[in-house]
Amino acid sequence: MSKIEEVRGRAVPVHGDDIDTDRIIPARFLKTITFEGLEQHVFEDDRLEAKAQGRVHPFDEPKHQGATILLAGANFGCGSSREHAPQAIKRWGIRAIIAESFAEIFFGNSLMIGMACATLPADQLQQLMALAEEQPDLEFRLDIHERTLSAGDRVVPVTMTDAVRSALLSGNWDATALLLDRYEEVEATAARLPYISGWDRAAV
Repeated sequence: MSKIEEVRGRAVPVHGDDIDTDRIIPARFLKTITFEGLEQHVFEDDRLEAKAQGRVHPFDEPKHQGATILLAGANFGCGSSREHAPQAIKRWGIRAIIAESFAEIFFGNSLMIGMACATLPADQLQQLMALAEEQPDLEFRLDIHERTLSAGDRVVPVTMTDAVRSALLSGNWDATALLLDRYEEVEATAARLPYISGWDRAAV
C-alpha cells in the first residue's frame, strides 16, 4: 500500500469558483475505455478560450509546467460525478489540491486515486495563489501529518478530516492494494457466496 505523508513541489493557481467537472475534462473526451491520455485535455475548453482572448491559462503557462499542487477556489469539482476529472488532473502531474471547498463526489474520487485534498479559507488561498504567480519556482509542501501547507517561510494550517488524513497516512486510500494485500480473504469470501462459488474463476 502506498502511504502518502507529504506532497512537495511547485504550485499552479486556477482562479474561480464552481469549476465543474465538464470544465476540468469536457464530455467529448470520455469516449475511451481507459483514463490514458486524459491529461492532454484537462481544462481543454478553458485553455482554448483563454488563448482566443489573448490570455494564457495557468496549465499552459511555461512557469507552471511540472507543478504538483493545484490551488483552486470554492466548490471545486462540482457537476457530474465523472471519475475522469480527478484522473485527468492527476495524470497531468498534480498530487494534491488545496481549495476553499470541494464537491463531495469529486473529493471522494480524488482520495480513491491518492490525490490529497485539503481546504483553506478564501483569503489565505488568494494570498498563496498570488505567491505562486509571483514566485513560480517556490516550493510548496503539504504536510499530511501536521495538516499544514508551507510556501517558503510561510506555514498555514489546512483542514483535512481525521478519516482522510488516516487513509492517506496508512495507505488505506488504495482499495485495490488493500484487496491484493489480503486476497486470501477475498477468495475465502467468494467461495462462500452461492452466486460466485459455482463459477470457474480461473476461466474468467
